[in-house]
Amino acid sequence: MEVVASLDIAAALAPNHTSRYTGFVIDSTLLGGFMLVRDTMTRNPVTVLPSMSVQDALALMREKRIRRLLVADAQGKLVGIVSEKDLLYASPSPTTSLSVYEIPYLLSKLSIEKVMTRQVLSVTEDAPLEEAALVMADRKIGGLPVLKEGKLVGIITETDVFRTFLKLLGGRSKGVRATVRTAGAKGTFAKITGAISEAGGDILGFGSIDVQTPSGAVVWQTALKVQGVAKDKVAAILKPLVDEIIDIREN
Repeated sequence: MEVVASLDIAAALAPNHTSRYTGFVIDSTLLGGFMLVRDTMTRNPVTVLPSMSVQDALALMREKRIRRLLVADAQGKLVGIVSEKDLLYASPSPTTSLSVYEIPYLLSKLSIEKVMTRQVLSVTEDAPLEEAALVMADRKIGGLPVLKEGKLVGIITETDVFRTFLKLLGGRSKGVRATVRTAGAKGTFAKITGAISEAGGDILGFGSIDVQTPSGAVVWQTALKVQGVAKDKVAAILKPLVDEIIDIREN
């Protein structure tokens, strides 16, 4: 499927005038291998014609248990995207004076091309996952069509990103989950992971973010999931290596 209604991501973000977007290009061919969009996206996305009625589109979403549809013309060119919210906004209000017989008729006559978004933000399959997530978060959109050499090959949604987040933090695995705070000195993470490994533990999930304290200092808050070591022992290992153990639990 060829894309003809796609916006350049860098240009789309330019109006924000935020320095972190300087030189920002989501079409990345320099990175490859780990956590790219192609590793996370949903392949073979559902596509529909612009002439499909709002009523039929809503029914299709419920059948497929999805919240957005990619819209393509008869030649297979991507011309828009429509979300469940778009379709619901196009539907009459529950307080409408229309009868229960008139509403289905009106929805059957209203096509999705009247309510779809025509200028579609897209992402290439070799873009890093976090860049796609950045666009979705900052532009407040729930999904992006995924392209390979200009052809549609998938869609990545917030649900796909959430699944990856679960994997990163070991959310579906049993173990000891610890949240710690450190000053972010070089080598801290290596010391933590090395000490856990020496104790016979496996680290199933690891994630860290920088947090600003009320005093203005920037510290690192890290969550890790460990298997093979008891909770008390994990706490004993971490205590001399971190500034504070914020939380530790078995889950």
